[in-house]
Amino acid sequence: MQDNEIGALATQVLWTAFGLSVVLGAIMQRTHFCTMGAVSDIVNMGDWARMRMWVMAMGVAMIGFNAMVALGWIDASKSIYAGPRLIWLSALVGGAMFGFGMVLASGCGSKTLVRIGSGNLKSAVVFVVLGIAAFATLKGITAVARVDTVDRAALTLGTGTDLPSVIAATTGWSKAALAAVLGLGLGGALVGWAIARPEGRSPDNVLGGLGVGAVIALMWWISGRLGHVAEDPNTLQEAFVATNSQRMESLSFVSPIAYTLDWLMFFSDKSKLLTIGIVSVCGVVAGAALQALVTRSFRWEGFRDAGDTGRHLVGAMLMGVGGVTALGCTIGQGLSGLSTLSLTSFVALAAIIVGAVAALRYQVWLVERAA
Repeated sequence: MQDNEIGALATQVLWTAFGLSVVLGAIMQRTHFCTMGAVSDIVNMGDWARMRMWVMAMGVAMIGFNAMVALGWIDASKSIYAGPRLIWLSALVGGAMFGFGMVLASGCGSKTLVRIGSGNLKSAVVFVVLGIAAFATLKGITAVARVDTVDRAALTLGTGTDLPSVIAATTGWSKAALAAVLGLGLGGALVGWAIARPEGRSPDNVLGGLGVGAVIALMWWISGRLGHVAEDPNTLQEAFVATNSQRMESLSFVSPIAYTLDWLMFFSDKSKLLTIGIVSVCGVVAGAALQALVTRSFRWEGFRDAGDTGRHLVGAMLMGVGGVTALGCTIGQGLSGLSTLSLTSFVALAAIIVGAVAALRYQVWLVERAA
């Protein structure tokens, strides 16, 4: 494949990713898809409806990803989630920070983008602060602290850290067959649980669960299959075009927000190229804005007072630092990472939920103390 062919392929990948992200933004705005909201509904009201939507999306993404692994189209070890290092402490600490922060900031990274598209100026501030904190944790002052502390605590396996790879290495069974069995089994169980109650089968829940899960799976196909180059003519190595990690990627909304700010600030620097992550950030905002305008739900909204501003700033910083430390957010680890059956993703997701519950309890405590 020649350089001009790779350029044309990158353009195709970017436009396809942008279009899917527009669809994702519209679906999330229409169905109120929100992980923080799902956890909050359970803690504050005992309502599991939105959690069923999120769990359905997990199951659909898991089935889709592992079906492609079984077909030999993609390989989980080619992603950042299923490499040979199990960064358990980073996942625990970063996940808890992210979960706590998303409650203070009124939503995770993806919800921040949806709220920006719906006219929320608070989320625009969260976007900027989250992006700066994330970039500092990728390459700046908090990156040094991350590498010197939590990243050192890791287990290095002789294979990928996804369940099919781990089991295949210990049993000798086929990794592709294990992916098919585990992906269909676990993913099917999640979808089955999600639709077991009437509220899980509501039109919005089905649209949100199936739609978001399908977009995650399709993004894996775009990055890992469509954008895969067996041999880059410049490096003579395997490549995945238009990705920040140089590996196959699906959706995540912490590091890509940092890369979006970087691209906007250094646009004239020709080394700053558009990637799947950057166009996905823009696509979600655009899709949410289109949906909000069509349904006439677009509303300008700002901070109530200094306390509201402070909570959102702290929450944004915690999400930026925590999301990079944990290698993802509720979408990045909770859906994209979990779809690979990565052990690190299971740890990160549990920590995110624990952090969110702790923050919700903290908010209740503050209200009770004020009363």
